[in-house]
Amino acid sequence: MAKRDYYETLGVSKSASSDEIKKAYRRLAMKHHPDRNKGDDSAEAKFKEAKEAYEVLKDDDKRATYDRFGHDGLKGAAGGPGGFGAEGFSDIFGDVFGDIFGGGGRRAGGGPQVFRGADLGYELKLDLETAVAGDNVTIDVPTQVTCETCKGSGARKGSDPIQCSTCSGLGQVRMQQGFFSIQQTCPACKGAGTTIADPCADCHGRGRVRKTRTLSVKVPAGVDDGDRIRLSGEGEAGRNGGPAGDLYVEIRVQPHKIFEREGANLSCEVPVSIATATLGGEVELPTLDGNVALKIPAGTQSGKVFRLRGKGVTTVRDVRVGDLFAQVAVETPVNLTAEQREALEKFDSLLQSGGEKHSPRAGGWLDSVKRFFDRIS
Repeated sequence: MAKRDYYETLGVSKSASSDEIKKAYRRLAMKHHPDRNKGDDSAEAKFKEAKEAYEVLKDDDKRATYDRFGHDGLKGAAGGPGGFGAEGFSDIFGDVFGDIFGGGGRRAGGGPQVFRGADLGYELKLDLETAVAGDNVTIDVPTQVTCETCKGSGARKGSDPIQCSTCSGLGQVRMQQGFFSIQQTCPACKGAGTTIADPCADCHGRGRVRKTRTLSVKVPAGVDDGDRIRLSGEGEAGRNGGPAGDLYVEIRVQPHKIFEREGANLSCEVPVSIATATLGGEVELPTLDGNVALKIPAGTQSGKVFRLRGKGVTTVRDVRVGDLFAQVAVETPVNLTAEQREALEKFDSLLQSGGEKHSPRAGGWLDSVKRFFDRIS
């Protein structure tokens, strides 16, 4: 009888991911396991079939061979699909379900668990100029580092950790729950595989101590608020010889007194006197590269936006320079003297005598108001 297609057996497509294949096998293993279907030869056969399919498809090399040559390509291959037995079931079942129980660290060759250090986060506050130009910044980061006194062993100098009697140094214990064989982190040694009879006085047997480290962070030009810089291996020290975690430096750009930034563009408000806005002229406009002269045409209204190309900034994702948008804010004079007030009143009177040609926006607004009341009356 010809074998069924392995993908068909597990009920997955040929493009299924490793996680999808594992989930499919897990479902079938739970359904057809012999301990749950005692005396049912059909269920045992289906379980064996699913196990064989999973053994092949979980292995990238075997899967590639099967995809190319089918069942014939696996004949005689080392480590090919084999029969089902109690030991084989324990191994495959532990592989599928082991990620659910006690997955705090990783093991090498059945030895003690090795734990990677925790990742750390640091909020780095920068002013706009530094974020745009980039810099090397020194930061102080509180973290857990390997104890120098005991070199991370946790034992007092001159002594060594002893093998854990509960797990015999494996860092793992196996528990039987029904037909489940569950492997868990040893509760006695917390996965270390050893216990400390005479702890180090500095780290109290933990193998790590708290310390503030001074680090140099290279801030690339153009970083923006919310960007993160990853410093590999600069997080907390690992345990049992595990690798250190990473440090993620999150950029926080502080508000600027003049500019607001949006990507590569800057914007600012430019106060302009009534006389300059009316008659035209020039105002001095600051940029991050120095001051420039901004020409104000006669009759410029408040709110008018001028675009200065190439006066913005770059970003870490694009080397092109953005633009600067300057919005005019016509400034109303305050604290007038009697002479200034008299002159302004005379000027206003002259404007009123000229009609709408001097105030086109006011004239248009009044027309709109008149049409509105005519419509509702």
